[in-house]
Amino acid sequence: MTEAKKRILSGMRPTGALHLGHYHGALKNWAKLQHDYDSYHFVADWHALTTHYEDRSIIEKSVYEMVIDWLAGGLDPNVCTIFLQSRMPQHAELFTLLAMGTPLGWLERVPTYKDQQIQLKDKDLSTYGFLGYPLLQAADILMYKAHFVPVGEDQSSHVELTREAARRFNDLYGRGPNDAALIQAALERLSKDDQRYLRSLKKKFQEAGDEQALAKYQGFVQAKTEFSEQERALLISDATGKGRTVLVEPEVLLSPVKKLLGLDGRKMSKSYGNGIAMREAPESVQKKIKTMPTDPARVKRTDPGEPERCPVWHFHQVYSSVETQAWVQTECRRAGIGCLECKQPVIDAVLAEQVPMLERAQPYVQRPDTVKDIVAAGCMRAKVVADDTMQQVRSAMGLNY
Repeated sequence: MTEAKKRILSGMRPTGALHLGHYHGALKNWAKLQHDYDSYHFVADWHALTTHYEDRSIIEKSVYEMVIDWLAGGLDPNVCTIFLQSRMPQHAELFTLLAMGTPLGWLERVPTYKDQQIQLKDKDLSTYGFLGYPLLQAADILMYKAHFVPVGEDQSSHVELTREAARRFNDLYGRGPNDAALIQAALERLSKDDQRYLRSLKKKFQEAGDEQALAKYQGFVQAKTEFSEQERALLISDATGKGRTVLVEPEVLLSPVKKLLGLDGRKMSKSYGNGIAMREAPESVQKKIKTMPTDPARVKRTDPGEPERCPVWHFHQVYSSVETQAWVQTECRRAGIGCLECKQPVIDAVLAEQVPMLERAQPYVQRPDTVKDIVAAGCMRAKVVADDTMQQVRSAMGLNY
């Protein structure tokens, strides 16, 4: 029997066509990870409403187009699960139940809360939905008991909030009124010597903080076939003084990804108009790169340049070989090449990268109903997991009347 793969979960907001920054910053990594993990990826349309609640048209237009971008980028619906957040009401239920015990200060201190209010000052973000979106994100993750969340460092604070929410839930609701009796019944199936051994290990940890004793206790409990999975969880939570695990605390999965800046050297963003779409027409790609700004100090062809000041150099760092990068560094600084010559290898590399994307996307562009079928099938798979989690959550909270 093969060991079950650990699960990852991630999503994106459908607010327009995905650009190459999305591809290099996240999607390329998702396509790689899907073969090593049980991968769940969702279209975060509720999250999109936190900033686009006044104009929803872009969300509706982008949902299935974004899924095509995912498929073009290498996600395989036969390997990973692709689903739509708003088709899973369980997310809203878990969000509501988590909100009952989440301190307001936890949400207000999330770094992106104030940052985005400043960056998006043209939008009214003084809403409960915007304040609470990190907790909705926590519900998205905890619903599927994801072991890892692949994110960049700027999103790690959201995963930490998810861990705190899971920890608080487990501490509040991980103990039941009959737990003591269940623990005693489980222990009585052991020999007297084994019972004394476990009690001694528990005492060493609780009274002296002996972590080795706790490790031995946990290993002993996990190895005993006399216990059910629920009894193991109860025994370990009894020893640690914590609630048993109902919701799994996820870990951040930071993978080495190449961050691609925009054509003007700023962050690649639809709002800045400085991006290249994953499925943009070749003629448009060539025109955009040829007209990219370069080193402002290089006015004439004969002026020496400095690659570090040039947005094109950043594209070379993502797309060009070591040899080509060395050529750019040397020839630009001695005015041995012009800016158009410098840009041509980037144009060639970007167009070459897009070829398989366009080929993978074509069948879905021609048959859009296939995309809807993929999402519907993914929703059905996700629902099985979500229903199981919510049954456990309701039971822990005493809501299974």
